[in-house]
Amino acid sequence: MSDSAFLGMPAFPAAARAATGDAQLRHNLRKATHTIRDKRASVVGELDDWPVLRAAGAAIKDRTLRHLDTYLVRLEESVRAAGGTVHWAADAAEANRIVTGLVQATGETEVVKVKSMATQEIELNEALAEAGITAFETDLAELIVQLGDDHPSHILVPAIHRNRAEIREIFLRTMRDWGVPAPDDLTDDPRALAEAARVHLREKFLRAKVGVSGANFAVADTGTMVVLESEGNGRMCLTLPETLISVVGIEKIVPTWSDLEVFLQLLPRSSTGERMNPYTSTWTGVTPGDGPQDFHLVLLDNGRTDVLADTVGRQALRCIRCSACLNICPVYERAGGHAYGSVYPGPIGAILTPQLRGTSSELDASLPYASSLCGACYEVCPVAIDIPEVLVHLREQVVDGPGHRAEKAAMAAAGWVLDDEKRLGAAQRAASGARGLVPHTLPGPGSAWTDTRDVPEIPAESFRQWWRRRNKGRDKGGAE
Repeated sequence: MSDSAFLGMPAFPAAARAATGDAQLRHNLRKATHTIRDKRASVVGELDDWPVLRAAGAAIKDRTLRHLDTYLVRLEESVRAAGGTVHWAADAAEANRIVTGLVQATGETEVVKVKSMATQEIELNEALAEAGITAFETDLAELIVQLGDDHPSHILVPAIHRNRAEIREIFLRTMRDWGVPAPDDLTDDPRALAEAARVHLREKFLRAKVGVSGANFAVADTGTMVVLESEGNGRMCLTLPETLISVVGIEKIVPTWSDLEVFLQLLPRSSTGERMNPYTSTWTGVTPGDGPQDFHLVLLDNGRTDVLADTVGRQALRCIRCSACLNICPVYERAGGHAYGSVYPGPIGAILTPQLRGTSSELDASLPYASSLCGACYEVCPVAIDIPEVLVHLREQVVDGPGHRAEKAAMAAAGWVLDDEKRLGAAQRAASGARGLVPHTLPGPGSAWTDTRDVPEIPAESFRQWWRRRNKGRDKGGAE
């Protein structure tokens, strides 16, 4: 996973500390996440069979991941049979080389893009820019982020950290440099902002010869790509250009159309709080005279097979990018998405990013700890990813890695004491004897733990001592 955009970022605790001090950011996040979560709860509550759908989604994903090699080959065959071309990309660099080469082969220097987490993950826009190719984001929130020279902070609503007044200022300041300026009398009314974006993008849609997308799902049996969106910009990008390039993570496969039906119920309700998305676009290869006449599918690994090898962590690959876990998470609501230092923020980012990028950096090693383990994310996940379980699993890996000498020494000492009854008894007697010397707050490294709590009071005798004293001289049966 490419991480150049986040080089130099501090570990999550430091980044979160700065973010929580921004009152405007916290207001923006709280308002947006509560609105979306309330809509989700309403439409999910309409379905009596939601738990059954949720279990079905998890089962389909698990079955697909167990046989991913088979389904990938089937998808490739289906796409080629439908007139498309399939490319395999082991990592971000290879994916960027493939896409850049495909665009250069058309002779074009501009592309229009559908919102795509995969292309953000590999930093495709930056790679294209280095080759002299300009990528125009067409999703409204992605456009705001791009014009503001910013980073996304939410999976579904990338500009969630901006309010409408800030968006107005971004449009007025930057749209002129991108070809079509915003009107001088632009207000911060949402309809006016949307219209300014629509006018700004219209001529780009009409002149674009190359479109770039991701896909929410890829149907192995037919080679069909599926994109769900709410604005119609995706439909324009997927149908107007002559060439369409789709970068899709290998975990996005579903075997059949029947399997897809389950996710078309789960995803809209969990993401936008709608019964169905306003625009659900599907395309299968190339159809003469209808839509793009040159279709390329880039299947992206970029660490996913390594995640698949972890029997606990692989459940993160079930994710359908709905962002329900972000909207319910008390940590994300206060810290925002940028503190995670990844295009995948929130609870899912805390388990997916360390698996894709590794935990060698201080930032990535801190992400499994960016949670209170309250379990709310698991409860709302439409494919039942047990995020708390994976977080604990990754914390074990972090601790087992280099460093953490003090923790390892403390755990080793505790294991040595607890492994022997006599040693444990001696330690308990020593602790009871020194109970008057233990302070309420700890010095040195322990001070962080006692910032918000006192050291528990040590009893005058251990349970074992109390039990022996209570039962001294009694019958073996213990009768009173």
